[in-house]
Amino acid sequence: MKWYIISLMPLIFWESAFAATSYHAADAPDPHVASYIDGIKPVMDHGTWFHGILNEFEGRYAPSGSEFRWDGEAWYGGDYNRLWLKTEGTIDKGRMSDGDHEALYSHAISRYFDAQAGVRVDLDSGPTRTWGAFGIQGLALYEFEVQVTGYVSDQGRFAGKLEGSYDFLLTNRLILQPQAEFNLQTKSDRARGAGAGLSDVDAGLRLRYEFWRKFAPYIAVTYSGYFTQARRFAHERDDPTGTVRFTFGIRSWF
Repeated sequence: MKWYIISLMPLIFWESAFAATSYHAADAPDPHVASYIDGIKPVMDHGTWFHGILNEFEGRYAPSGSEFRWDGEAWYGGDYNRLWLKTEGTIDKGRMSDGDHEALYSHAISRYFDAQAGVRVDLDSGPTRTWGAFGIQGLALYEFEVQVTGYVSDQGRFAGKLEGSYDFLLTNRLILQPQAEFNLQTKSDRARGAGAGLSDVDAGLRLRYEFWRKFAPYIAVTYSGYFTQARRFAHERDDPTGTVRFTFGIRSWF
């Protein structure tokens, strides 16, 4: 028995020494050194970038009258914190309406959503209004793009905006996008033509072709209309209360 134990001692010593040694492949990357792929350093969370997109830049045509509309946004920052600038508006017969311009601070609260807060200014041919803004923006289930924003004005009014869109890839470059924007207010604002409750909607069905990813002309059918008190205000101004228009435009980003 003593002889058997003595004969096993070299084997026990060898196994202990092997267990205490850390081995790895000769070509394994060092975890403390950044790896480069084809000479390009991978994107890190602490980097900052600038990105802008022009979602709508379009002419809308109908027998009752034509108009031009834009909707764009840009941001600067990283994966977690960003400064957003947003602008939209409509020009009809030399008069600008629906001029919504926002500056927001954005912070990531999940993998798909950001919380945003800042200021909005309604600046167009009508009376100027200033609002505090807060909301969320991101990708909902099945990659629906969603923005929900609440506003409180310097005159004690409250408002809300709900926006959504979705991209159907018919081919790798041909994309069909339904889009809608709803605006609500707690109090009417006759000077700006906004009514209490659901005030107005702007929606469209756009078919775009991406010649390259940063340039995509499109054709569309769009609808803009008023509800409740805002509908009555439009009647008083002799404006259409709801119009379907044939539309063409360009979507671009940088």
